[in-house]
Amino acid sequence: MKLAEKYSGRPAAELPMLFQRILQNAIRDFFRRQKVRSAWIMPLSNLFGSDNEEDNDPLDTMEFDENSKIAGRPAEQLEQKQVLDIIEKAIAALPLRQRQAFMLRYWEELDVAEAAKAMGCSEGSVKTHCSRATHALAILLKKQGIEL
Repeated sequence: MKLAEKYSGRPAAELPMLFQRILQNAIRDFFRRQKVRSAWIMPLSNLFGSDNEEDNDPLDTMEFDENSKIAGRPAEQLEQKQVLDIIEKAIAALPLRQRQAFMLRYWEELDVAEAAKAMGCSEGSVKTHCSRATHALAILLKKQGIEL
């Protein structure tokens, strides 16, 4: 649908390449959203159990994914919080435009066109700011001993 809506005026030779890019972005966005949602959402039935159980402790029925990035032990939770604090400080240290582009693209999950519209600049500028932000964050975090 996106191909037909947005690129109907393009030459037929460009359509397969555009379709491939749209498909890749849609798949990437789907998995990005699933990753974020799986960290925060669980079925309510996991908390309350079945109706036939009288004394039900939600902690007994809660399911955890063994491969989850959510920390389980207190030491892991503390380490995760410290890492998140370092990342927040690194993001705050970025120049304004880089921080805006980075947050719109990777936190708000906007595509390049939507981020460009929100920032009032071209799509190329958003891509440049995001690239510079990710490289700067990688350097800042590596100095703190965090390898991503």
